[in-house]
Amino acid sequence: MLSRIRALIKQADPEVTEEWKWSNPVWSHNGLVCTGETYKSVVKTTFAKGASLPDPSGPFNSSLEGNVRRAIDFHEGDKLDEKALKALIRAAVALNKPSTRS
Repeated sequence: MLSRIRALIKQADPEVTEEWKWSNPVWSHNGLVCTGETYKSVVKTTFAKGASLPDPSGPFNSSLEGNVRRAIDFHEGDKLDEKALKALIRAAVALNKPSTRS
């Protein structure tokens, strides 16, 4: 599942940078976009500024009580909504864009 998520992140933003921090893959573009965490029964993708992202398709299903982060828990056999995940990645990257104020 994590390798499928990794591929979708790169498709959504070919300029995203992946590195390992906190024993997990971390994707950045002008700031942290999201992390990928693997657990016994779930792969979690946590968006650093998820609470500020539009969620019209409703993929966020974890860490919903926080004021900043939001996450998606993927369980074995889950259907991956590729379109919604790519839209979240693009929105997270756009949120990280530096302002162009004078």
